[in-house]
Amino acid sequence: MNSDRRIWASLPVPALLISPEDRIEDINPAAEGFFNASAKAVTGVPVWDMVAVDYPLEDAFLRARTDETALFVNDVDVGSGQRAPQKSALQIAPMQGMAGHMLMMISPRELSGRMTQNHSAKSAAKSAIGMAEMLAHEIKNPLAGITGAAQLLSMNLDADELELTDLIVAESRRIVKLLGTVEQFGNLTEPLREPVNLHDVLDRARRSALLGFGAQMKVVEDYDPSLPNALADKDQLLQVILNLLKNASEAAGTAGGTIRLRSYFEHSFRMRRADGSGQSLPLQIEVIDDGPGLPEHIKGDIFDPFVSGRENGTGLGLALVSKIISEHDGWISVDSVPGQTVFRISLPRAPVEKESPAKPRQKMES
Repeated sequence: MNSDRRIWASLPVPALLISPEDRIEDINPAAEGFFNASAKAVTGVPVWDMVAVDYPLEDAFLRARTDETALFVNDVDVGSGQRAPQKSALQIAPMQGMAGHMLMMISPRELSGRMTQNHSAKSAAKSAIGMAEMLAHEIKNPLAGITGAAQLLSMNLDADELELTDLIVAESRRIVKLLGTVEQFGNLTEPLREPVNLHDVLDRARRSALLGFGAQMKVVEDYDPSLPNALADKDQLLQVILNLLKNASEAAGTAGGTIRLRSYFEHSFRMRRADGSGQSLPLQIEVIDDGPGLPEHIKGDIFDPFVSGRENGTGLGLALVSKIISEHDGWISVDSVPGQTVFRISLPRAPVEKESPAKPRQKMES
């Protein structure tokens, strides 16, 4: 193996070097622990005899080798003859300078600091829709009556007692606002997908944020001027970016901070579907902030409904983002450490015959 042994040994996730004949040539120490086997013992073993995956991966793996592209498989059970299956993400890529060799990395859920949109988050989002509709219809009408009654009572009360009715009205309105968000989350409208200039969407979201909830923030644009159009619903994508900008602004608080909006093209980024087919997602958007990072206790569930790191937070903003991106056949992930949180969105490209290049932009600061 030509890679630096120190880097190989330092990788925090199990990694395997696979030969052109689909045999294991080497594994790192993390993989030795994962498979409960030494590198010497597994050298030469067919990879699919050692790595048991609950999806038919061989064909997609062969295409990735033939096309020399990366392959990402999320939320699958990975095990071996030595251990029970464990929910994991797989990252597979060709080794540069080693023809036919592939690198496979396994990220078990509890070891991964990288949380991704996956089938379980999508299922959780769908399961919350029924509750969202019930809350919207069964609670909003009684709340309107409570608010009206409190306002009528306030007309005959003195100043000291008005404080109580004002509290009832304020809290009722807060719940109505929450239910509006829940109702929005339950909206099953299919996205109207057409060629979209991503820079137009980012610019609209940036301007809206700086005029409102993100007034205390500095927003830096770092765009690829040659980025082609995405296949997306422009309004829904705007909602996604606004939610991510709001999330970053709220994390920074009144002290403010810097948000970086980045766009770029990554030709090799592909996502494997449940049926074994591949989906090319070359268009990348990143929303990067320098805030405190995600709380450790919610990192693994950040895209699930009703999970929030803020006091009085609804926990629906990122769940809605995940739901929208999923319905676009896209991918969303987040890397977060204190001082830097990166939300990354990957989207499909619009058909070439229907697209025009995104308008060039100069790097700006606001």
